[in-house]
Amino acid sequence: MNEQQIAQVRLGSDGPLVGVQGLGCMGMSEFYGDTDEGAARATLDAALESGVTLFDTADIYGRGANEEFLAPFVAAHRDSITLATKFAIERTDDPAYRGVRNDPAYVRSAAEASLRRLGVEVIDLYYMHRRDPGVPLADSVGAMAELVKAGLVRHLGLSEVTGAELREAHAVHPIAALQSEWSLFSRDVERTAVPAAAELGVAMVPYSPLGRGFLTGSFADASAELPTTDYRAHLPRFTGENARANGELLEPIRRIARAHDATLAQIALAWVQRQADTHGLAVVPIPGTRKPSRLYENTAATRVPLTEDDLAALEPLAGLVAGDRYPDMTFTSASRE
Repeated sequence: MNEQQIAQVRLGSDGPLVGVQGLGCMGMSEFYGDTDEGAARATLDAALESGVTLFDTADIYGRGANEEFLAPFVAAHRDSITLATKFAIERTDDPAYRGVRNDPAYVRSAAEASLRRLGVEVIDLYYMHRRDPGVPLADSVGAMAELVKAGLVRHLGLSEVTGAELREAHAVHPIAALQSEWSLFSRDVERTAVPAAAELGVAMVPYSPLGRGFLTGSFADASAELPTTDYRAHLPRFTGENARANGELLEPIRRIARAHDATLAQIALAWVQRQADTHGLAVVPIPGTRKPSRLYENTAATRVPLTEDDLAALEPLAGLVAGDRYPDMTFTSASRE
């Protein structure tokens, strides 16, 4: 292995072996403003060159456009990558509408549609993106298990579920990975989900490990600098006084970054990577980027040696953050704990 490549870890007890950092591809198609397609494709190549093998998308991203965007890259490197996609969040022509569907018929139809867009015969890791409490979990996971039996999916994952829900699902069919928000600013997942995952041997796949970019220190005043077309401009933590207060919380990260000759992003990601040792489970964060330079910066974070003093200085941050993760927390695991 090239010394600049990241190490590998297994998802679940019998899941795929992947790089300890993956790539979230959502922003290449939507949510964070315009994308330079050439740079985005170069980022995919840079990721693979760096040892990143887990590439994460979902049917909601660009209403299928992100899966279609990834299809040529997947075709060119099918045997070298682990392809993850998700179902459950339903969109319509109304841009404001978001529904959640977990019923068995929808599970099958969503998987078949993703397979067509991605141009593959099997999805390596298939997540239920959000939980609909109105549908029995056994029915949803049972339908996902049928996809495995049919050879359309290799491994199953869940997103934004509680520890109790993870245990219930794992009893129906082994779950390889749990994808939930986890960062220095977002630690509610540690209440029940992380302990359950460690107990069951389920890998954690943190999304937004950089707090949607806030933890990079890129914004002097996020609420003023983001265009209205960037969905972060509508998130509580990026808005008004919350944004200014949260910006002040970055100072300990800056001090530690200076000590390690690292960037703020690298310290924030290194903290997430260290949670594998802290909690005794596999942790594979999926920071998103559309630039090769940022990709190399992110993967270098796996080699930043945070000390116990560093970890102690960073520990209080999440408890001081102003504002929720989303304007509506209804479909997050936090709403059901």
